[in-house]
Amino acid sequence: MLDIIHLLPDSIANQIAAGEVVQRPASVVKELLENSIDARANNIQLIVKDAGRTLIQVIDDGMGMSATDARMSFERHATSKIRTADDLFSILTMGFRGEALASIAAIAQVEVRSRRMIDEIGTLIRVEGSEVKTQESVSCPKGTNFQVKNLFFNVPARRNFLKSNPVEMKHVLDEFQRVALAHPDIAFTLYHNDVEVYNLPTGKLSKRIVDIFGKTYREQLANCEEETPFVNISGYVGKPESAKKGRGEQFFFVNKRFIKHNYLHHAVLSAFEATIPEGSSPFYVLFIEIDPSHVDVNIHPTKTEIKFDDERAVYAIIRSAVRRAIGVYNLTPTIDFDSDINFGNLTSTSRFSDSPNPMSSSFSGLNDFENANSQQNSYHPPKEDSYREKVNSENWRKLFDGLESFKPNNQANLNFESEPMTMGSKANDISDEGRRIAEIQEISAIQVQNRFIVAQAKSGLMLIDQRAAYERILYEKYFNNLQNKKSFTQQLLFPKVVDLLPADFQLVMEIQDEIKALGFSFEEFGQHTIKINGVPPEVQEENEREIFEGLVQQFKTNQADLKLDRLENVARSFSKRSSSKYMGELSKIEINLLIHQLFETAVPSYTPNGEPIMTILSLEQLAELLSKKY
Repeated sequence: MLDIIHLLPDSIANQIAAGEVVQRPASVVKELLENSIDARANNIQLIVKDAGRTLIQVIDDGMGMSATDARMSFERHATSKIRTADDLFSILTMGFRGEALASIAAIAQVEVRSRRMIDEIGTLIRVEGSEVKTQESVSCPKGTNFQVKNLFFNVPARRNFLKSNPVEMKHVLDEFQRVALAHPDIAFTLYHNDVEVYNLPTGKLSKRIVDIFGKTYREQLANCEEETPFVNISGYVGKPESAKKGRGEQFFFVNKRFIKHNYLHHAVLSAFEATIPEGSSPFYVLFIEIDPSHVDVNIHPTKTEIKFDDERAVYAIIRSAVRRAIGVYNLTPTIDFDSDINFGNLTSTSRFSDSPNPMSSSFSGLNDFENANSQQNSYHPPKEDSYREKVNSENWRKLFDGLESFKPNNQANLNFESEPMTMGSKANDISDEGRRIAEIQEISAIQVQNRFIVAQAKSGLMLIDQRAAYERILYEKYFNNLQNKKSFTQQLLFPKVVDLLPADFQLVMEIQDEIKALGFSFEEFGQHTIKINGVPPEVQEENEREIFEGLVQQFKTNQADLKLDRLENVARSFSKRSSSKYMGELSKIEINLLIHQLFETAVPSYTPNGEPIMTILSLEQLAELLSKKY
């Protein structure tokens, strides 16, 4: 029998390895930017075409490479930073100048020009699909110019799995922002399709934050610093009043490497407890400096997930630092954006004491993370599609007294998809037909504090959350419009101009068809700017910009926390943000219409995210409540 096990050619082995290292163009961007930082560059340019499909080019003025080093960098397992296995646990640099280049060169056409300061001429190398095509001497500036062309050109199946250009560009922007935030002492520029997206001069961290996220952040930043023998915390948190609905912009850096860490995120949220509205999240950019021997960065190929040997200690220190920052921010002067207070580069481990860790004992209150970590998604309702078949409305109507007066007759049949919606605003006057239906089918109900509806039910009292009810009604309307591609637009007399962050602009371009299907009419109006010409009829006047920005923010939050398809996400996002605007006083007719429309939906008891809309207080419960008073 013939032997069946054999060694793979290096070219195929590199393509397989590339599957872990290079997931999309943003993976290449991250690797090349970090290589430039490790080369001690002062200026780094990122040039991208077609969201990285056609070209990813990184130009730096760093140390450069010799002809031999340039050639060796494309070999597998080639690195200048590891000599023994122990070195894996003491690395403070970012990318490995040779570790991922072999994988990149296996699935792209790569061209690199590099020259050291001590050399008169540089080196040019061209590699295609792991095969070196050219190596020659050339005249070039000091530093390295790395071009990656036609990503996945020889792996068409992988190329087909790439998302649209706006989605891929959003990932590129995310990686660029993370690297730029971690290194405000380096100048960065970013060009996409020959258009300048970012031009970030050197400066301190607060200025870098404003340059990336906009001038509105200038007044939001509170300084956060804490030094201990075990770990140092530095950076900025947003003031409580600037917290946003959803996740917002939140960044952790451990030894200047971006990480994702739910446990530490909970530490920040815990520090903000009772200072921000429920469901909101603060802005923060926090740097954690710790001896590398206390951290394992090699548990994930992208190194964005790490482990600390004492996570509880880090948790407690971060929570303490953030609490102090938000407690004293209003007593300190406005941040000086001109003086330089950059956090110093971590160049050695001499800053950390060898003394025993003083924070290793147990901390009260830390175990609440396990319960709070899943609180946001503690309810997991069945998928909406499974509820498309309407529940038997009669079962719900039997909850009410006066069943015969409630039941619709043939002349006033309630059809959710055909009847007008009433939101209790001047922009949505009640139609004659809607008024007639509400008068015929009157329900004994009142409004409490412009927030709750109390209706008499057969077994007691029904309490309805007004905002949650509107969210369910709006969701089903929007989802139906998106599926059937039908919507109505109310043209604005004076169009509204909205400036967006580059990443948000890319997201809007990606989902523009769905946003327009809701009833928005908008167009590009300059770089990262759109002009809103029309809005859905439910959007109140003078509220267009806030609703649109809220829709984008909620979509991003859902995208990060939930696994939803695009239509479901857009419908949920817009209904959630729109419903919060309908907390005003309702007339008796509007209350009746709200209840009727709610019970004509597929799932009247829960919002699309699984939050309860109503509860029933039985006569026994009411009697028990009264009896406790005596």
